[in-house]
Amino acid sequence: MRNTRIINDRWLFTDKNTSAAAIPSDAIELNLPHTWNGKDGQDGGNDYKRLKAFYYKEIPGADLIGEENFLEFDAVNSSAEIFWNGNSIFTHHGGYSRFRVKIPANDVKETNLLTVTADNSPNETVYPQTADFTFYGGIYRSVKLISVPSAHFDLEYHGAPGITVTPEIKGDNADIAVRAYTKNADGTALKFTILDGEEVVCEAETDKKDTDTVLTINNVHLWNGRKDPFLYTLKAELLKNGEALDTVSTRFGCRSFSVDPEKGFILNGKEYPLRGVSRHQDYPEKGNALSYEDHKRDIELILEVGATTIRLAHYQHAQEFYDLCDESGLVIWAEIPYISRHMHDAYDNTISQMTELVTQNYNHASICFWGLSNEITIAGADDPHLIKNHKDLNDLVHKLDKTRLTTIASVTMCSPDNEYVHISDVLSYNHYFGWYGGSTEMNGKWFDDFHKKYPKKPIGLSEYGCEALNWHTSNPTQGDYTEEYQSYYHEELIKQIAVRPYIWATHVWNMFDFAADARAEGGENGMNHKGLVTFDRQYKKDSFYAYKAWLSDEPTLHLCSKRYVDRVEDVTKVTVYSNLPEVELFANGVSVGKQTKGQFPFFYFEVKNEGETTLEVKAGDLTDTAAIRKVDKPNEDYIMKEENQVINWFEISTPVGYYSINDTIGDIMSTFKGKICMVRLLLLMKNVMSQGSKNGKAEVMGFSFGKINKSMIQSLYGMVKGFTIKRAFMMLGNKFTKEQILEVNTMLNKVKKK
Repeated sequence: MRNTRIINDRWLFTDKNTSAAAIPSDAIELNLPHTWNGKDGQDGGNDYKRLKAFYYKEIPGADLIGEENFLEFDAVNSSAEIFWNGNSIFTHHGGYSRFRVKIPANDVKETNLLTVTADNSPNETVYPQTADFTFYGGIYRSVKLISVPSAHFDLEYHGAPGITVTPEIKGDNADIAVRAYTKNADGTALKFTILDGEEVVCEAETDKKDTDTVLTINNVHLWNGRKDPFLYTLKAELLKNGEALDTVSTRFGCRSFSVDPEKGFILNGKEYPLRGVSRHQDYPEKGNALSYEDHKRDIELILEVGATTIRLAHYQHAQEFYDLCDESGLVIWAEIPYISRHMHDAYDNTISQMTELVTQNYNHASICFWGLSNEITIAGADDPHLIKNHKDLNDLVHKLDKTRLTTIASVTMCSPDNEYVHISDVLSYNHYFGWYGGSTEMNGKWFDDFHKKYPKKPIGLSEYGCEALNWHTSNPTQGDYTEEYQSYYHEELIKQIAVRPYIWATHVWNMFDFAADARAEGGENGMNHKGLVTFDRQYKKDSFYAYKAWLSDEPTLHLCSKRYVDRVEDVTKVTVYSNLPEVELFANGVSVGKQTKGQFPFFYFEVKNEGETTLEVKAGDLTDTAAIRKVDKPNEDYIMKEENQVINWFEISTPVGYYSINDTIGDIMSTFKGKICMVRLLLLMKNVMSQGSKNGKAEVMGFSFGKINKSMIQSLYGMVKGFTIKRAFMMLGNKFTKEQILEVNTMLNKVKKK
């Protein structure tokens, strides 16, 4: 019978370039999962270690108890080479998927040396290489030793489980097509049993391998999203003379779904709005090396906010997390890390990573969409090789899985008329109107225009959001990184999404703050702060409660801006989020007033700000409190610091009637001379940002500066036209000297405004 053991304990590690044939004397002992970028990948500077590291473990020959023995790696980032007793036996390229390695039976000793190299060095053949998140190196998920008899369910096909389960709903019943993939199975038979807990629902035996066997569940219990995420278990046994040689099992759910271009997502014949979040898998100091408890905590927070869907960005996530999604009834968009920059030499890697994603996760009831790519057209969408790559991926997915839909996350500046955006079955766009330029109301108009032009193409919103740290203001503005602006932004987006049911799915970017070591924004480098929850999962930002009040059935009452105590104004605005029918606010025990819930769960009160005031809000049986205090001067602790800045921005020359770095890119480029200035600025940025780059290319938050051309300028313009040059410099950190900034400003001072 099959025997599976986790072998995470007592590995030896070095990040020095050494030999795979012998353990170096300075190797340190550690347990898996592990990454070497837990700190340097989160502190900013884009200087984290990207290299080849070595892991060693001694395996007693007595532990290899099967006729055949395999090593199973749940993930090694990003390329792995496996050595057995000093000999290379396997390589794998792709840092987020499972792979298995057969141990050579002719090379088993009393004590065997397993060596694994994990390599997250830059290259041009393995995705991702350019993206707005940290590529943590290491063996960051579990390693298992699997022993099986000679006849067994296949362990060598792309890390897949060896069985597929395909339910088809037929009235009150469901036909379950089961296929098993076996090795060395001549003279054997298969037995399939479907279980509801311990109860046998139906079973069948066959001697046909690699062929569908159909079992029928009468009065089928549907997997019905968060309302009722019911799961069956399929047990498959490989029999010889009635004895089980090998056994595998998988859980599955029975559901039907579709996407209607007018009504959105349809689950089991009923409209089921997909409103949710995206998720990155990292955590402070751990990087991607998460425990089951970490995954479970994330799921619980996502469920609390009321989400019905998660976009699992931008790579394959842990099997434990997909299992939790199945159990919780969340509808999942799963994707590969084909992201930001199309690499002509990495075509094969997109094919292999997509094959692994689909085959390894085929049985998960929660997954309804396979994502082909994310923002891959930042540098332009007209590359024939890029178009072919997407068409081939789309065809591959439909060949591997005829039951699910494909999708793409396109970036704002990619035209809806481009061939690329019409390759997948359904489509979504990443839009940041109201944060990266533009205004919040532009989001709704954009979707209405697309829907009018392409009424039969389902359109979704795959990313939207803005950043917030512990900065505060009574006058929030775009780009200020305050918790108050993030709240305003999401209130406005909720209002626009709610009245457009044709948007098939919406995914907030992001559920949690996450590490992006190249970032230098908001006063804390190395992080993307668009999360509804902080990186350490300890603080739910106000915007978290805006969604909870909108999406959750759990009674919710939240008084906003608790961290914003000291205020200078005589009358201050107090915001409350609640899904209850009526709220009442009290200031020092005196009622400020009652308000009844309108179309949206947002309540706004005006409160006199005198001395110290205790605020209390009541709704039903719920209460929440906060405090404010009248002060004469703004509290400096609430204002984002421009630490270590190379220049005092207020000293920048801004002559009347002429441009300066305080003007937006869009305004500057509205004049011919302004366009010339922007080309010169791009060249400067390319030169500065490429200095010290390992591959000689300038890369900024997922954007790769290649050859400066018309297509690139148009792409950048669509993305950042609402930025001031000052904000662009701030986002790029202290990469530019005072003299360079002044030179740019002087150049702009010579250009007359329109």
